[in-house]
Amino acid sequence: MSKIKQLVLCVFVASLVVILTGQPTKASQQYLQSTTPTIFFHGYNSGAHAEKYMVNGIKNAGVSKTVVTAEVAANGKVTLEGRIPKGAVNPLVMVNFANSRNTDYPLQGQWVKNVIVKLQDQYHIKQINIEAHSMGNMAVMYYLLENAQNKQLPQLQKFLAMAGTFDGAIGWNEPANLTVNQKTGKPSAENDAFKKLLPLRQTFPRQVRVLNVYGDVGGGNDSQVSNQSCQTLRYLVNGRAKSYREVKVTGKNASHELLHHNPRVNQLLIDFFWAK
Repeated sequence: MSKIKQLVLCVFVASLVVILTGQPTKASQQYLQSTTPTIFFHGYNSGAHAEKYMVNGIKNAGVSKTVVTAEVAANGKVTLEGRIPKGAVNPLVMVNFANSRNTDYPLQGQWVKNVIVKLQDQYHIKQINIEAHSMGNMAVMYYLLENAQNKQLPQLQKFLAMAGTFDGAIGWNEPANLTVNQKTGKPSAENDAFKKLLPLRQTFPRQVRVLNVYGDVGGGNDSQVSNQSCQTLRYLVNGRAKSYREVKVTGKNASHELLHHNPRVNQLLIDFFWAK
């Protein structure tokens, strides 16, 4: 056999091996390959549409190909649209609360649990990641308030809080002249909803890594929530979370309603959840 024919044969065989065995792609080399779903929770008067920019960015980066939507009816019943194939890599779950103007945090916390239990029942998941925007963070925190130590539920691994209204929103329930101890996150004043979350200082799951992202359009706020209110998350998880980091985003698309349509935030999200 001539050297040229041998070379052609080697190239053919190598190509066939790649096709049959699935040589690692650039994305698989760059990102974690996990079956843990990442669940997205929107804020007040919003919906799953607010999560699409992030989800599309994740897909375009090659992190995941699988997206399902969890529709939560006003009575709390969860319906999953789409399916997660067995072994799907980094599946994404967009949550849509039909009653998105509800401000009953304990009830919202139950809705979060309903979504997680539905995924557990259908796909037997053991772990989850969560991203939440605005008041969606309160739903997640009230879920954890009741279930942080429940080992029968899928265990939270990573939590990305975005523009969280932990100690209220400007012009609504944020304490006046709010300041925060930058070392501990302790606020100068606590609204009623924040006070009810204080038991998390003893129960927040120790395995959870937390990334707290908030915007600043000038004046220390994102137009709806002060940076101080967002920063009080530190006080609730301090000494409990496996890690905690804050990132302030400025410039274009740093406002409250656009923070989840921000390329820099998308990269922060991708790196936090899936970078090796």
